[in-house]
This record gives sequence, C-alpha cells and structure tokens, in this order.
Amino acid sequence: MLISTLSWLLGLLFLLAVLGIACLVLATLWIASKAQRLVPPVGKFIEIDGNRIHYVDVGEGRPIVFLHGLGAQLHHFRHTLFGQFGPGYRLIALDRPGSGYSTRANGATGRLPEQAALVRRFIEKLELERPLVVGHSLGGAVTLTLAVEHPEAISGIALLAPLTHLETRARQRFELLYIPSRLKRWIMAYTVAIPLSLRYARPTMEFIFAPQAFPEDYMVDGGGWLGLQPAHFQATSADVVSVEQDFGGIEQRYGEIVMPAGILFGTADRVIDIRIHGEPMRGKIAGLDFEPVDGVGHMPQFVEPKRVIGFIERIAARAFPSPQPHDNFNEPTG
Repeated sequence: MLISTLSWLLGLLFLLAVLGIACLVLATLWIASKAQRLVPPVGKFIEIDGNRIHYVDVGEGRPIVFLHGLGAQLHHFRHTLFGQFGPGYRLIALDRPGSGYSTRANGATGRLPEQAALVRRFIEKLELERPLVVGHSLGGAVTLTLAVEHPEAISGIALLAPLTHLETRARQRFELLYIPSRLKRWIMAYTVAIPLSLRYARPTMEFIFAPQAFPEDYMVDGGGWLGLQPAHFQATSADVVSVEQDFGGIEQRYGEIVMPAGILFGTADRVIDIRIHGEPMRGKIAGLDFEPVDGVGHMPQFVEPKRVIGFIERIAARAFPSPQPHDNFNEPTG
C-alpha cells in the first residue's frame, strides 16, 4: 500500500513538472511571437559564412558602420541617431549574429576575433570603402578587435561607453548569463530565461539607463522587445562567455592602433566603469580623442544623441580627409 502511494505521488510530481515546463515553453514562444509582431524586421538580409545578417542601410556618402552592445540590436542606432545625421554619410547598422533578426551560423562561438572577422566580411560584401566603425559597449570590444586584427578594412573607430579591458569581477555582474554549456543555455532559453527577463525588464532597463530615465518608447521603438527571444538570449550568453577567452590578448595590442580613434564615455555609467574602461585608454592609443560626458550613463546615444553625432562626425573628419583641391581638377585640353 505504501509503495503504491509513493509511486502515485512520484507520478503526480512528474506530471506537474512536465506541465510546468510545458507552460514555460509556451510562455516563451508566446513572448517571442509578440516581440516579432511589435518589432518586425526593418532592413535587408545578407548571408555571410552561414550567418544571416539583418541590417539597415540609409543615406549616401562616406560609410559608417554601427555595432551594438550586449543583448541589444540595431535599433539602438537607427532609432536614436540615423534621423539626426546631416547629409554626406551612408549609415549602416547591423544586428550582430544571434541578436535581433540576425542568426548565428552552426558551430559559431561568438568569440571576439570571430565577430570581428564577420564584420570585415560584411564590409567586403557591401563593398564599403574603409568605413568608420562605431561600437557601443560590447560592440566597442568587437570594434577594437577589428582595428587590431583587420586595420586595412576600416579607416577609424568611434567608441561609445566601450568595454576595453578584461575585468576579474565582470563575470559576477553577468552571472545569470554566464552559461558555458550550450545545452544548458538552450534549455534556459526555452524555459525560464524569457519569462524571467520579461518580469524584470523594467528594473533591468532602469539600471542600464541610470541615472537617466528609462525611455517609455524603448521596448518598441528602441527594439527592446527583440531581446525577449530564445535565440537572442543564447547569443547574449555566448557573448558573455566568449569575452574572457580573447580579451586579455586583444587589450595588449591597443598600441598597434594608428588609425583615427575616439571614445565618448558617460562619467555616471553604472554598467561599464569609466575609471576601468575609459580613462586607462588615454595612453594606449596614440592621438585618442577622449570625451567624458558628465552625469551621463551607459546609453549616451539615447540621452545625448546630438552630442554623440557631433563626436562621431569629429572622428569621421579625421578618418575621411577632405579631397585635395586638385583631386577634382581637370587639365584644360587643346
């Protein structure tokens, strides 16, 4: 009798567990579907070495490529900056592999050299002539890797609140995302990760934007809903894990960067500390344009777009020198 009762209880517990997991999976799929309805694709797609890259490409003139940060997507630039640039620039923002609507190739790791090589291939595919590259946060780390490993592909770098050094405490801040196992990452992505991310979306965003207010239009116009997709969570986790593998070596090579370079950093950034990732860069890249912005947090492109555009255009003026007067001069004939 006791054995049969225990078997019944164990069977009931197993059934409840299965139902609980099923509910989490259904909730995840519903949230992801809603995200895609609210923020549909807005650009073009291109296949690069097994990666399907979603990007926007507007304007004509000198090319500028924008790389977003951890867990973000191209709307961090399209929504905030693209409509405010003056003429004379071709502005291209892409979803990094796995983020937004870009998919990561099978077997891809997300390591910094891998992402930098993909950006170089993206530049080649679009036949961009040595663009200026703007990188925000983790996108800054990818941009620095690109400048170190593929300097011939670009003309300059403009970094916004960039991740520049390997921190021993960084893993603690991203502990919930540090999942080395691909299987565990996949299980988390389709069960608890997305419902929990939705539950804590506002406090998370308030922390990231602090001390400035979290914009009310961020989730739709700023693309925030796109972070609530299983593949996006997996890519974000892979990015967190992969940074440790290469960054120590990359940061030792900053002295090799000789192209025009600049950093804009908010002094009140609570996500990436200017004292660790900003100030130490002054002596590591020759001729670095360093612009601290008092009281601004981790999202300067949202809260100080005009200042950010002015900074980018200042670096662009160095990266794209004006043509000499004789360049367009035609010798008289006859």
